[in-house]
Amino acid sequence: MIAVILAAGTGTRLMPLTRDIPKPLLEIDNVSLLERMMINCIYNEIEEFIIVVGHKKQKVLEKINYLKNKYKVKISTVENKDYSNTNTSCSVNLATQILDDDVIIINGDNVVDYRIISGLVEISETALVVDNCKKLNEESFKLRIEHNVIMEIGKGININTASGEFIGISKVSKHDLPQFNSILKDLIAEDVQNYYDLAYKELSEKTGIDYFYTNGLKWTEIDDKNDWEYAHVLIEEFDNIK
Repeated sequence: MIAVILAAGTGTRLMPLTRDIPKPLLEIDNVSLLERMMINCIYNEIEEFIIVVGHKKQKVLEKINYLKNKYKVKISTVENKDYSNTNTSCSVNLATQILDDDVIIINGDNVVDYRIISGLVEISETALVVDNCKKLNEESFKLRIEHNVIMEIGKGININTASGEFIGISKVSKHDLPQFNSILKDLIAEDVQNYYDLAYKELSEKTGIDYFYTNGLKWTEIDDKNDWEYAHVLIEEFDNIK
């Protein structure tokens, strides 16, 4: 199993914190977000990583050399050279089109309870992590799921009919990977600003996928300064769990 971590974006809503470094390299208690997520994966016996780089890529490459030596894991990179004009569908496809294994895809600005990764790893099929407890708002990336099929996905879904929020962590099984990549290519051809998340709607209709519901396990995606402050609180909690 390989973990693909997206670290190409500019993180404009966190300026000036992200002026000189990409968001996944922001540190809490002297440990970067990227390293924390890798620790979660290593704890779950994932020891191969692909990091998608773009914004301030050289700094990510320097950090990767440090992480390779520290954890003795395999880390490679792919570059989204057009990161400022494209979105995650392009970044993910650059990584997954070269793979032939089960893949976990992780947004590089996520802070999560390690048990979320554990739950996802235990599912043998393609699966999404869905928060079924969080109070949703207009900015939540929502899903409406019926009989395990994604009927709707995106921010515009009616809060009252949504099944929960996709938290930006998912798994694509090896046998679904060719079809997943084909759907991604169609999304990119339609609009390079499409999110990779949208691929799961069509995939759920064609092959069926599974879901890991957080059931109260905590996480945050760091989009703004409020999220950044909340991440500090969560990490203190998580460090006490282990």
